[in-house]
Amino acid sequence: QVQLVESGGGLVQTGGSLRLSCAASGRTFSNYNMGWFRQAPGKEREFVAAISRSGGMTFYADSVKGRFTISRDNAKNTVYLQMNSLKPEDTAVYFCAAQDYRLGASLLSGDKYNYWGQGTQVTVSS
Repeated sequence: QVQLVESGGGLVQTGGSLRLSCAASGRTFSNYNMGWFRQAPGKEREFVAAISRSGGMTFYADSVKGRFTISRDNAKNTVYLQMNSLKPEDTAVYFCAAQDYRLGASLLSGDKYNYWGQGTQVTVSS
């Protein structure tokens, strides 16, 4: 029901910033909680941040709290991840994901999301 396309990844120095965008198709974007996950080579996918369908609630992994901000613009069918004070350990492929809010599921678990984007590479150099 939804197609997700991430953009905004790239190469940045330690301490720099990037803003990732995830554009969603369809007319029912507001029915989905949205999350950002990341996966580094040889490592499991990990939760980064999530936002409820209205934008009223946000959640962050401890590793990014205070540095990253998730937001959404339902009128634009887009979710964002503002990443500040980037560290080399933030290097990963970042995925956005959508979860039908009607599932009543945890926003912190990737296996509770229904749709995934293709990912965008973020590389932080030291």
